Amino acid sequence: MKYALLIYGDESLDANITPEQWDEIMVAHNRFSEEAATRGMNPGGEALHSVTQARTVRFTGKSTTVTDGPFAETKEQLGGFYILECDFETAIEMAKKLPMSEGSVEVRPVMIFE
Repeated sequence: MKYALLIYGDESLDANITPEQWDEIMVAHNRFSEEAATRGMNPGGEALHSVTQARTVRFTGKSTTVTDGPFAETKEQLGGFYILECDFETAIEMAKKLPMSEGSVEVRPVMIFE
């Protein structure tokens, strides 16, 4: 089974991160990916740009509306994600290992279409 680990956090906290702190975060994410690969989880995923660069396309019947930003007002934004091939308990275990001091990680099964 595949699981998405959706990483949410407050983007405004990133404004004060030093380049050295950013490097430490990236090293920690690389270690996470290496562990997932070593354990045969075929990790994939990406970091996302700020919600200031996002647009939302909303569907109402046959019409569409495009608005700036994410779909909902919230203090936490989706900042990135991993896709792991493993069982549910292992996905939870790995989510707990993500290098985060604030925010949340949503673990959600990925639908597989055959």
